[in-house]
Amino acid sequence: MLSGIRKSVSTAVRGAARRATVTTSAATKGTNKIGEKSEAVFHKEQKYGAHNYGPIPVALCRGEGVFVWDVEGNRYYDFLSAYSAVNQGHCHPKIIRALKEQADVLTLTSRAFYNDVLGEYEEYMNSLFGYDKVLPMNTGVEGGETACKLARKWAYQVKKVPADQARIVFADGNFWGRTLAAISSSTDPSSYDGFGPYMPGFGIVPYNDIAALEKELQNPNTCAYMVEPIQGEAGVVVPDPGYLVKVRELCDKYNVLWIADEVQTGLARTGKRLCVDHENVRPDIVVLGKALSGGILPVSAILADDPVMLTIKPGEHGSTYGGNPLACKVAIAALEVLEEEKLAERAEYLGQILRKELSELPKDLVKIVRGKGLLNAIVINEKHDAMDVCLRLRDNGLLAKPTHGDIIRFAPPLIMADDQMMECISIIKKTILEFE
Repeated sequence: MLSGIRKSVSTAVRGAARRATVTTSAATKGTNKIGEKSEAVFHKEQKYGAHNYGPIPVALCRGEGVFVWDVEGNRYYDFLSAYSAVNQGHCHPKIIRALKEQADVLTLTSRAFYNDVLGEYEEYMNSLFGYDKVLPMNTGVEGGETACKLARKWAYQVKKVPADQARIVFADGNFWGRTLAAISSSTDPSSYDGFGPYMPGFGIVPYNDIAALEKELQNPNTCAYMVEPIQGEAGVVVPDPGYLVKVRELCDKYNVLWIADEVQTGLARTGKRLCVDHENVRPDIVVLGKALSGGILPVSAILADDPVMLTIKPGEHGSTYGGNPLACKVAIAALEVLEEEKLAERAEYLGQILRKELSELPKDLVKIVRGKGLLNAIVINEKHDAMDVCLRLRDNGLLAKPTHGDIIRFAPPLIMADDQMMECISIIKKTILEFE
């Protein structure tokens, strides 16, 4: 498979932090209990729903800012943020207001007609990110699929790759969804096993390995390299400094498009508007999603300049819901919140505190602490089960989830106040130390 491989903070930032504080601000004391109401929710999903997820057993019914509540009334800090979709916090009032106002006017026209919001959204996106064009879609995986289609179309029209011979290279450990194309690029058996045959024309290189990447890009049929600036689902794997600069240089050298999958790492999560901004580099195609709507509804987008974007002509790609007026208004509000509340700066500031504090935990319990901004992870000692740690965190009032066995990701909403972060650090430390 896959060719043989499967200290000061600005006033605006302080304002955002203050808004994160909910009136019920008493510290969680580790007394959260799962009761009969929660068990009834678990049972109903198990009986009537597909068994394609294994959630942490907690039945949530309300969210505000950095907090969520379960059906028993227990309050939790959210340290997953719906896989970074809720960067702006749960039910941000500005985004909810935009949703309600547009919902009363016009929600969906399809792209068979113009609407009066899409152009406004596209102009705002292009001015913010500096690309010529934006192609609106719905989910992150649709964004990845769109990027791959664009790359192939560009390969045949511009690079003059022979018909049906275009290759796209991905990094080992990538994750960008569950469609057949996405799993065809996966090296995780839990993603691809039992779903073949797989998409042709995909190759794999080790992540953070420039020499291996250059060898793949030398193939004249290679048209794109799609990579996460930080690998989220793989366990918040951060590449060496300068890796992205070298990716840009190699793609230029071999006339290959660089596709940056910023669905999880983008939109202020890592301490910059885009994660690639840490190295001041510009991909040819950027895929955005998740926090593009602040967790309100599915919104994704693909950014590219005209020589790439305009290779696709009318009728060759689209989506009934992509670019709908409701999604566009919500996305504008979600992006404005990131900018107005300076949430990238907030993520950078709080992330440094979080990593410093967690690095003080005993190395026989937590072997590694890594991340950027507020996308972080700890690697725990193999003798402990990460799921057991997350269940204990839940009991102590904080929700997180394991990824890849011994890794726990920590990605709270970016609006978190200083005192809330310190309380969360206390919960995490207390919980980890219970396993000594």
